[in-house]
Amino acid sequence: MIRRAAFALFSITLVAAAQENPATRITENHAVTEADGTVRMQRVIPLPQSLSPEATAWLSRPLATDANVPQTIEQRRTALDASQARHRDELLKLFPGTIKDTTLAGVPVHDVTPTTLKHKDRVLICLHGGGFNADSGSYSESIPVAGLTGVRVVSLLYRLAPEHPFPAGVDDVIAVYRELLKTYRPNRIGIFGSSAGAGLTLQAAVKMKQLKLPMPAALGPFSAPASMADGGDSRSLYNTDGLRGYVPIMDGTLDTDYVGKTDPRDPVLSPMYADLHDMPPTLFLTSERDLLLSATSSLSRAFIRAGNQSQLIVFEGLPHCFWNNSTLPESHEAWGYMANFFDRELGR
Repeated sequence: MIRRAAFALFSITLVAAAQENPATRITENHAVTEADGTVRMQRVIPLPQSLSPEATAWLSRPLATDANVPQTIEQRRTALDASQARHRDELLKLFPGTIKDTTLAGVPVHDVTPTTLKHKDRVLICLHGGGFNADSGSYSESIPVAGLTGVRVVSLLYRLAPEHPFPAGVDDVIAVYRELLKTYRPNRIGIFGSSAGAGLTLQAAVKMKQLKLPMPAALGPFSAPASMADGGDSRSLYNTDGLRGYVPIMDGTLDTDYVGKTDPRDPVLSPMYADLHDMPPTLFLTSERDLLLSATSSLSRAFIRAGNQSQLIVFEGLPHCFWNNSTLPESHEAWGYMANFFDRELGR
């Protein structure tokens, strides 16, 4: 397969389009394919008409600042913690429940219990996103799924890079899973997460298999990284950040603080290099403007090749982890797919 790498102008053009005078915007498509398969391009990509009015308005909003300005880890964590607090308050109005901050096996967790607890014998483990170095989803990813499934969700605040590189986060998941196995049968446990949390979901599953632990009933890696050695075509070609709504300028590094001194092709760190036979049923979810579209779809194919039950759902025209925006009908649709999947698999 010819590898195609997009020219940086492509990313810069799309960022600038939201901020420039309309008269100076790129209005025509242009692409040149070089002898080695590299594509240098500029593209005008309109929003698809299939999007909801809410999604169209969200993606059409002007950017108030240049979101490509680097943040320190402290700034990033402070901003995302404040965002999660807002998500918590908003989502509890839609999905009533209680949240208890506690620890399991020494790991801090948000223990989310829906007001209507339908299945006391089931539990879901939520692993938040945030680039392995911050928390972008401990509430926004757990509360909707708890509410729609009627199942307790344990949202882990696992150790983060750069202070705690791989495998610290995986070790935290394994510790909590072992603790939950004292109360719940493995076929009544599911694990899910978005972005970094999706990667951690798969890393933990590979580690569980290596440790010969009983496997959980189901996995939900939503917008999942496949390899720390290669970001995939969509990460170079086209991607938008769903939380801040911009096109990241890729610098060639893939979460190096999280990887630390580990070989990027380590089979736990990069599940694409793992033995994926005998994995639980898995739902992969992504979107067309997701930087991890390629990785997520490649993982789904790898799971199928290994003989597993794998379902892949791709939303048109939406960015990375768009389901963190509770105002979008598409987010509610995505949450519904997640909930239905766990209802089915944990009910067998």
